[in-house]
Amino acid sequence: MNELEHQLQYPFGDAMPAPGGTMEVAPGVKWIRMALPFALDHINLWLLRDEIDGRAGWTIVDCCITRDEAKAQWEEIFASQLEGLPVLRVLVTHMHPDHIGLAHWLCARWNAPLWISATDYNAARIGSQSTTGFGGESAAKFFASHGLTDPESIEKIRGRASYYPSMVPDVPRSFRRLQDGQGVAIGGRAWRCISGYGHAPEHMALYCDELHLLISGDMMLPRISTNVSVYDVEPESNPLAAFLDSIDKFAHLPADTLTLPSHGKPFRGLQARIAQLHDHHRDRLAEVLQACTVAPQSAADVLPVLFKRKLDLHQTTFAMGEAIAHLHLLWFGGQLRRLPGTDGIYRFSPA
Repeated sequence: MNELEHQLQYPFGDAMPAPGGTMEVAPGVKWIRMALPFALDHINLWLLRDEIDGRAGWTIVDCCITRDEAKAQWEEIFASQLEGLPVLRVLVTHMHPDHIGLAHWLCARWNAPLWISATDYNAARIGSQSTTGFGGESAAKFFASHGLTDPESIEKIRGRASYYPSMVPDVPRSFRRLQDGQGVAIGGRAWRCISGYGHAPEHMALYCDELHLLISGDMMLPRISTNVSVYDVEPESNPLAAFLDSIDKFAHLPADTLTLPSHGKPFRGLQARIAQLHDHHRDRLAEVLQACTVAPQSAADVLPVLFKRKLDLHQTTFAMGEAIAHLHLLWFGGQLRRLPGTDGIYRFSPA
């Protein structure tokens, strides 16, 4: 446990649900943990006891990527954890593959509707038919314009044109829209949608005041900072500013709120974590600004400033997006200026 984690409380300690099993974290709320084949090696999913139109069952929150191992684990859960009741709906916090990848299969398996924000639903539909923002020619050109010119990396990014569809091959053909502030009745309890921006187009977290429980998705993680990236589809965006504004929307929740993150362990200490994330990004922004003061910097140039560890290609694409996001916040804030070089690469220097 690092120093910052000591400021948080983990009420379940190191206990975790077994593969194919669940662990109850609040009345009617079960925790599922599934493996991912990435450096970020797991995702937390949630089962909420529910009743819709007099029919008892369950709501699933988030799905895992499409892979046979995840389907097999879901089948184990269906056989042993549902108490003989059906899945009534599938609720997805946002469009990233580990969250929506199996939504089409789950919804078809149970004839259940998908609930998601309209923005993320449509982004997932586009992504399942292309790899906008995650790989392919457009992504390769975008990252090259920000200094990632290593031929091997560029060729690998260009070759990942089916990256998103490989994990999200399809999405349901209809959905129920979630919007900020919307109330959702789940199991006789009122839950409220809290929108978040910067990590995904229109991320939806869910808060239940009766339980003092926040299903935070990726907007609030206890151990790592959420990836906040600029992608080729919105190359002039300022997602880090949007993210920092969004996490402040959680600050007014009760101090004893139990946060259920998509990665890591359930924790208390939400306000402390919000402050930590602000501190983290303030420090990184200061480091980036200092580097640009010494010499004009591309996003590729500041990768070692932001990331002290060796990165594989999967991590490098996220890291590049995040480096651009930090540079853009300073650029939009008037602290940096951006100019293209004769080599076509954007570099940032003090305004």
